[in-house]
Amino acid sequence: MEPPAAKRSRGCPAEPDERDAGAGAARGQGRPEALLDLSAKRVAESWAFEQVEERFSRVPEPVQKRIVFWSFPRSEREICMYSSLGYPPPEGEHDARVPFTRGLHLLQSGAVDRVLQVGFHLSGNIHEPGGPGEPERLYHVSISFDRCKITSVSCGCDNRDLFYCAHVVALSLYRIRHARQVELRLPISETLSQMNRDQLQKFVQYLISAHHTEVLPTAQRLADEILLLGSEINLVHGAPDPTAGAGIEDANCWHLDEEQIQEQVKQLLSNGGYYGASQQLRSMFSKVREMLRMRDSNGARMLILMTEQFLQDPRLALWRQQGAGMTDKCRQLWDELGSEEEEEVAATSPRHTVFGRALLAGELHWNDAYLQRILASDSYGPSLTGSVGGDKPTFDPQGRPLWLGEPFPTACARVDTLRAHGYPRQALRLASAIINTLRLQRRHQLESYKQQKKELLQKGSTCITNSEGWVGHPLDPIGCLCRALLEACRLEEETLTLYPDSGLEKRKVAYQHVPVPGSPGESYLVLALEVALLGLGQQRALPEGLYAQDKVVRNEEQLLALLEEVELDERLVQVLRKQAGLLLEGGPFSGFGEVLFRESVPMHTCARYLFTALLPHDPDLAYRLALRAMRLPVLETAFPAGEPHPSPLDSIMSNRFPRWFILGHLETRQCELASTMLTAAKGDPKWLHAVLGSIQQNIHSPALLFKLAQDACKTATPVSAPPDTTLLGIALELGLQVMRMTLNIMTWRRREMVRWLVSCATEIGPQALMNIMQNWYSLFTPVEAATIVAVTGTTHATLLRLQLDTPRREELWACARTLALQCAMKDPQNCALPALTLCEKNHSAFEAAYQIVLDAAAGGLGHAHLFTVARYMEHRGLPLRAYKLATLALAQLSIAFNQDSHPAVNDVLWACSLSHSLGRHELSAIVPLIIRSIHCAPMLSDILRRWTLSAPGLGPLGARRATKPLGADRAPLCQLLDAAVTAYITTSHSRLTHISPRHYGDFIEFLGKARETFLLAPDGHLQFAQFLENLKQTYKGKKKLMLLVRERFG
Repeated sequence: MEPPAAKRSRGCPAEPDERDAGAGAARGQGRPEALLDLSAKRVAESWAFEQVEERFSRVPEPVQKRIVFWSFPRSEREICMYSSLGYPPPEGEHDARVPFTRGLHLLQSGAVDRVLQVGFHLSGNIHEPGGPGEPERLYHVSISFDRCKITSVSCGCDNRDLFYCAHVVALSLYRIRHARQVELRLPISETLSQMNRDQLQKFVQYLISAHHTEVLPTAQRLADEILLLGSEINLVHGAPDPTAGAGIEDANCWHLDEEQIQEQVKQLLSNGGYYGASQQLRSMFSKVREMLRMRDSNGARMLILMTEQFLQDPRLALWRQQGAGMTDKCRQLWDELGSEEEEEVAATSPRHTVFGRALLAGELHWNDAYLQRILASDSYGPSLTGSVGGDKPTFDPQGRPLWLGEPFPTACARVDTLRAHGYPRQALRLASAIINTLRLQRRHQLESYKQQKKELLQKGSTCITNSEGWVGHPLDPIGCLCRALLEACRLEEETLTLYPDSGLEKRKVAYQHVPVPGSPGESYLVLALEVALLGLGQQRALPEGLYAQDKVVRNEEQLLALLEEVELDERLVQVLRKQAGLLLEGGPFSGFGEVLFRESVPMHTCARYLFTALLPHDPDLAYRLALRAMRLPVLETAFPAGEPHPSPLDSIMSNRFPRWFILGHLETRQCELASTMLTAAKGDPKWLHAVLGSIQQNIHSPALLFKLAQDACKTATPVSAPPDTTLLGIALELGLQVMRMTLNIMTWRRREMVRWLVSCATEIGPQALMNIMQNWYSLFTPVEAATIVAVTGTTHATLLRLQLDTPRREELWACARTLALQCAMKDPQNCALPALTLCEKNHSAFEAAYQIVLDAAAGGLGHAHLFTVARYMEHRGLPLRAYKLATLALAQLSIAFNQDSHPAVNDVLWACSLSHSLGRHELSAIVPLIIRSIHCAPMLSDILRRWTLSAPGLGPLGARRATKPLGADRAPLCQLLDAAVTAYITTSHSRLTHISPRHYGDFIEFLGKARETFLLAPDGHLQFAQFLENLKQTYKGKKKLMLLVRERFG
């Protein structure tokens, strides 16, 4: 996080004379900088002050002061690095919590005072405003420095963080920006050397008096040791001076709290499952990279400290004991750690994990003469061609340097290492040599492929040419090259700021062409695009394991995100067209080649970028490339043409391809590519049909096909423009394919799919709608066809949408009725009622549907469905047909003596009410059915009581044929009364067989209802008395129960 120049002049501008003291003022007046200051600057940043004192016997006081003055850091960049996040804050979120920003605000608000520099020690007070209702807080800050680096800090806030607190930042920035206002003194030892004995004694006594509570014990101990002649303190020459700067042997590095780094990494690892912890660890990795880029030795120190804590993570032993793998988040952090280690030593070895590549880095060196030659200069001497050792070419035919002799990822790791350690020009030189090598290798590959092209095409498949692909590789070789090249072409934004009050706006990154030295007509931007496409288009096997496969996807998305930042001009478009052509002709070396390895990584995401970029400039090439990329080889070899997907609405990865953990994601990307092509091809029948053919051949997931169909239909029917009939037809064709594929798979999405298909066919026209009705057998189940297709296709809204004349409307209705009747014949149980409803307005069709129901009743149609259709007939004003269906239902029904809560009770009561309303004849006919089907006594008595309340035939649907209610003792009700009495007797004996005392009360109530039914007969009183006496004799052993019977009934 580097503070830009614009930030210093905002709010509280820092004048040149404030930053560089007198020297700056002299430059401001047009005078050159003083020789004393120039010399003091060089000495201050290179020599320890002890070395100056040893080299020169006497250093004048003015010279000492200038050396001390220039020894404090002069740039805010390092102060910012040691007091800010390792990553930019999220978009839209201010960075007010960043210590550097807080310190800057304290400085601008005048919170810094009493600043004093004594030798190589700076101190001052910081006044920080308190919160609401809180007093102002005062912090005392001390800073030690040496050779333009802060070596130690101390603040009264007791900050426990990785980097400097806001108070240290405020004091440091004050010293940099207002150097002339800081009171400067030589090291305290120089001042003491000028005092006599009396002055020294007075100085010591005043010092002790001012701080006697803190220093008195220490002062007494030191006095005792000094007065003891043989003490250790008397054997040492001189005395320590904390303000005199560092010694010659002391390390010269910025202050870094190693203990706090170890503690924080340990804590974050223990919370590694949380997003915040992972993000903080990544920010620490970013900070390491930032330090390395600035050639700060603390980058390596910090990486070592983090590595030690990773290795001490107690979960490692636990995972090893359990034989379990790391979680994905932990694996990502370990990968990042391993990547940092590799950058630090710049090496790799294939097929190693985490630290394996880094541990072998020591075998690589940078002292190769040819490598040094590449890194040293953009010109390579008079010889434009040559060899290393006589067999390795060092230049290509155009005279450009090559870099051979080590794997491509290793060479790219060298580039990233140079860039990370602050050698951007050398990184670009090596990157250019690597790309030259790739070009030469590709040329040889194409020549080799041309020689065996015929054989490979006949074979139809190929073996993989690169088992370890470059995209998703642990070293990210393509990403290393692209970032290094794009960084050289990036235009810096002058308005970028760290001030939270200015807002943080997302700005598009801008790039410019930067020429490649020694390669006329080429730029680093061109090379970046070329190498990215070369890596993304490489044919490579999908690695094993979920994490490795996910890494391939993420790495590909990261590279494409880099490319999408680049605005394509005519020059880059030409590169794009050339590379796309090479990818199509690349054979087994290209993922876009004519032959593919079965488990090679698909090219869908890359092809989508290329298609979008090429379409405005070369549509033919864009479509050819995208259509070639639609392949998903692992599915193509598993499913011959026409074979359905084994799990139509889900990915097949869990069924047939457990190794392809990300297959679902890959299928989604394939669908996105197809959708992009369909949208772009709108209005172009040629490409629309080509895309349709590719979709039908390569996409095997019905869920994704349905999504494509929906997208196509939406694109084809804009609100403010006429529909695209060709695209609508393609949407319908895709929908029909989905219907056929999922016909035997019942899912909650089928109803949605069927409704959408009818809607799509409606958009096309009546003929399309009638076609799906006529061919419903291969598309829908009978229920779907009768309840959704036929009904939705003939609604008022649909008819209005179609704008049909009367003959065409009747034709559509006839088609729907035919469909409904066919469904009713195939599935009368579920489709009979919808068919009757749909055929209401056509007598012959209605009669046909009614006959289907009658035939189905004979074939076993259930009583529940017959009762439903019967109720429908009564509502339609057809009581005799309702009665007929009710009797058919009763003939299939059987209600036992203990089923008084049977689900058909209400239907039976309704049927009885219907027959009573129709008249005595219908009632007489239904009584035998009731007696035969129902054995539940309470139910029989309820029916009997209902029939005796009014005369039959008095209902709204029946003719008046009687004047008074029927008697229970006369035909036809006398048979029902006998059946009810018999049912009560039978049920009573059945219940008494296994009755328990807690059910005695219920049984007494049951006998009460039985007596009411017995009394409906002329001799009912005697019958009930005989019945009770029989019970008392038969069950006299149940004394308590019989006592209750006597108490209630006598």
